[in-house]
Amino acid sequence: MVRKPGRKPYVREVKPGFLYFYRGGKYLHRFTAPEGTAAFDFQYWEVMSGKRAEAKTGWDALITSYRKSDRFTGLKRRTRADYERIMEYISGKIGTRDVRLLTRKDVIAARDANLHRTRFANYIPQVMSVLCEHAIDIGWRSDNPAKGVRAVKTPEERRQPHLPWTDQAAAKWRAEAQPTPLLIFELGVGTAQRPGDLVGFRWGDYDGETLQLRQGKTDKALVLPCTPELKAALESARLGLGAAPHPTRHILTGMDGGRLQYRRMAEIFRAERVRLGLEAFDLHALRYRGVMELAWAGCSDDEIASYSGHSSREMIRKYAGQARQIMHARKAARKRK
Repeated sequence: MVRKPGRKPYVREVKPGFLYFYRGGKYLHRFTAPEGTAAFDFQYWEVMSGKRAEAKTGWDALITSYRKSDRFTGLKRRTRADYERIMEYISGKIGTRDVRLLTRKDVIAARDANLHRTRFANYIPQVMSVLCEHAIDIGWRSDNPAKGVRAVKTPEERRQPHLPWTDQAAAKWRAEAQPTPLLIFELGVGTAQRPGDLVGFRWGDYDGETLQLRQGKTDKALVLPCTPELKAALESARLGLGAAPHPTRHILTGMDGGRLQYRRMAEIFRAERVRLGLEAFDLHALRYRGVMELAWAGCSDDEIASYSGHSSREMIRKYAGQARQIMHARKAARKRK
């Protein structure tokens, strides 16, 4: 089929009087208005902009359908939250456009537009691939152009490892931090959990000696004996409420008394780091410190895993390795004397 000279891109005439929008090897729309008329031009630019697909095969409609599917409802809570961030981004950028017009080049362009935030950029092809698989399931596509799009690496200059909290930094924080940042600190170090799990703790999870949780990333159920410092911070927080908190009330709360959102927790913690001159030690490194303290106590990798919930021994060796090196070096120094 040869395109007629002067005809708009992607317009093909199958037979006299039957004009279609043809792209990516597919006939995506039949034009009902005569070519050359204002009505035809209006239909053409609706298709080109994706607006015609908004009601039936747009990205917003696909995302709505996907959220109702077991592909989404069966995900772990943390994964669902990560996917939601990307779907909100997709909706804001191309929500009304036709899912069927997506090309691999489009996926790569969306990824590359976010290279300043590498993790987010790499999530875009991953989530778009999942959405395309759902589109295949419901008959909107026959292929998945996002499948296999490679992840990009974080530039070397932006690879900054989380520095473990030193004894001096931990002591300064415990002596000078305000109540909420101190509670965040003790929850992070005392439980050795990911920051995202700290905001999920409720008072019903605390029995005076232990905290229980189900990890958002791994779905593991854990019961964790509290450190003396964590118990003291929890008791101080409970006393500050004036009355016994309801079991469903979150331990970390916002100004409205509801669950403290992760972003707000990070902001509170960052502001206190700046105030105390401890910017080098961040929220994510609290877990690092917790694992180091377990290693200093002589715990094996298996014992640390039972506490931190790590599935990978490699990560435990990474976190505990420095602590063990320090511990062995101190022993060696004593023998050297």
